[in-house]
Amino acid sequence: MIDETFHLTALDVRRYDFGRALRGYDPDRVEQFRAQVAEELERLSRLTQELESKARSFHEQLRAFRERDKALNEALVSAQQLRTEIRDQAEREGQLVLREAQVEAERNMEFARAELTRMEDQVSALDRIRRTFIAQMRATVERQLAELTAAEETSPARLNYPGSSGAEQG
Repeated sequence: MIDETFHLTALDVRRYDFGRALRGYDPDRVEQFRAQVAEELERLSRLTQELESKARSFHEQLRAFRERDKALNEALVSAQQLRTEIRDQAEREGQLVLREAQVEAERNMEFARAELTRMEDQVSALDRIRRTFIAQMRATVERQLAELTAAEETSPARLNYPGSSGAEQG
């Protein structure tokens, strides 16, 4: 009878007593021991194969994990490089936009200055026209005032009105 939970160790082999028979070891016990040893060796062989298969699987998984880790590291480095390139490009574009805005602002300032100068010239011209007009009006008003004064100083008797004589005024 074979014990299924029997696990043979080197110590078991060394201490196993086959017993003595008349002419040597008991053949049945030797055969029983050999069967147990064979079963244990088969079990150990199967276990070894399973463990080797698992070890190969684990090594394959480890290789795959390392490849993924390498790919992730490469992707991370690539992403960092891309981030740096994008940031640098954004800075360059920002500087370009800033320079363009400064140029546009300078153009607008020059236009505004020119427009201001033109308007100041127009205001000066209008002021000259106004002063000239006032001077002309003053001259006209003074001339008319002088004519009025002269007309007041003239006696009414001297005026000749059509159909009247100078003595009939009242």
